[in-house]
Amino acid sequence: MIGVPLSQRFPGRKLSVFRLTVVVVVAALLAGGAYIGWGRYNDARAASAKPAIFAGYVDVTATPSYTFEEPVNDAAKSVVLSFIVAGKDKPCEPSWGNFYSLDQAGQDLDVDRRIARLTQLGGSVSVSFGGQANAELATTCTDAHQLKDAYASVVERYNLSTIDLDLEGAGLSDTAALARRAQAVAALQADRLAANKPLSVWLTLPVAPTGLTAEGTAAVTAMLDAKVDLAGVNVMTMDFGGSKPAGTTMLAASTAAAEATHGQLATIYKADGQDLGSDSLWRKIGLTPMIGQNDIVGEIFTLQDADGLRDFAVAKGVGRVSMWSLNRDATCGPNYPDLTRVSDSCSGVEQKDRLFSATLGEGLKSPLAETTASASAQAAIKETLPADDPATSPYPIWSSLAVYVEGDRVVWHGNVYAGKWWTQDEVPDNPVAKDGLTAWKLIGPVLPGDKPAPVVTVPDGTYPSWTGTTTYLQGDRVMFDGRILEAKWWTRDESPLAALQGAPSSPWKLFTNAQVQELLAPKDKN
Repeated sequence: MIGVPLSQRFPGRKLSVFRLTVVVVVAALLAGGAYIGWGRYNDARAASAKPAIFAGYVDVTATPSYTFEEPVNDAAKSVVLSFIVAGKDKPCEPSWGNFYSLDQAGQDLDVDRRIARLTQLGGSVSVSFGGQANAELATTCTDAHQLKDAYASVVERYNLSTIDLDLEGAGLSDTAALARRAQAVAALQADRLAANKPLSVWLTLPVAPTGLTAEGTAAVTAMLDAKVDLAGVNVMTMDFGGSKPAGTTMLAASTAAAEATHGQLATIYKADGQDLGSDSLWRKIGLTPMIGQNDIVGEIFTLQDADGLRDFAVAKGVGRVSMWSLNRDATCGPNYPDLTRVSDSCSGVEQKDRLFSATLGEGLKSPLAETTASASAQAAIKETLPADDPATSPYPIWSSLAVYVEGDRVVWHGNVYAGKWWTQDEVPDNPVAKDGLTAWKLIGPVLPGDKPAPVVTVPDGTYPSWTGTTTYLQGDRVMFDGRILEAKWWTRDESPLAALQGAPSSPWKLFTNAQVQELLAPKDKN
């Protein structure tokens, strides 16, 4: 039949121009529909290959300290520790909140040890650079190579696979910093990939119900221009202010912001030569509300809003949901009467028995599923911990003879513990005692490379030197071997040496490093 005209194949039938046109159009529509369907299938498949995650922010330097190493639920096992910023008078040196260098945070806040503890429990940690206060590193460190080294020092110290760049204020408006940051992060990402340690990078930006600001879209463009492989753009659905129309709920404003951002990212990625499908774009969007009372009076993100935002995120396939912050995930106590004033440690709304972290994290995966070590791996980790050796342990080895008070730290069986109250002869790793009954709080493991904390000494003459011929009364202070000691009761001819060795029966109380540092700190004359 090949080569036979249609009129001869079907005698008595004529194929008009109109009918032929219809056939061609239908065929084209079928082919186009198949193509579109195949494209949507591939888009959905590519998006589903990347997990939708929940990870709450933790303000590391806020007081009281939030114990992220003791997660209250599975959702809280994934944390974004905040914020790394430029050090005071050290433009290229990372610090925690401009308060602690990385080493100081390891010593004073036990950040490294607490991260190790959370990891032991199957948790995961990422770190956020920037934030609203202080200076993001790229705004002060003007050398891209030094900037890259600064970012890398944090990534390597905490063995990170994900970082978050929270750009606000000058960190967002400084166009030179945008270019430097993008160049440094691209170079770091390339180095990590070459070492088979890929680094995911999230860009966290302010947003309005109408979408990203012009500065926000410029920040995304700068990253793509520098060939940074962005895991996604996390929008802060909070503090909308005048951009939120009167009468609009926080949930409605948040979902509108997400929809608008989705459209903006489609345009930005297309301009970069990446024609991503709708599902893939949703996977590149993160949503971060400020739970409870926002900084703007009258803006309150409720638990009902959290229910709605979670349902929206799951339905759309949003790549990440976070919250500011895990520190605040609690009802304020009765001694905090002005709930319109934002607290670092409570939400400002009545939560009863519910948590925002559990609500927002429901239905989302946690990065811990990708990083949880097996039982054998956990055993291997424990086997590599240093033995309880005074020469290498960061704190004294626990002794049943010594007296300990609140805050005292000891090492026992490869872990560091902190005293919760006065105690003697209570073994730190008592397997029977409940948390409310044990005198010790587990901080985390002794880490490879740990060594005794350096002793803080004071200049001669700060207090009189101890002599065996002087009578001392309770509260009298003396110097002995460069250390400060205080008499616990009347004493004469009893050397402070025993107190230096930790003897509880000594009439002398040894000042801790922290007490000495506080004593020597310059007093604010104002």
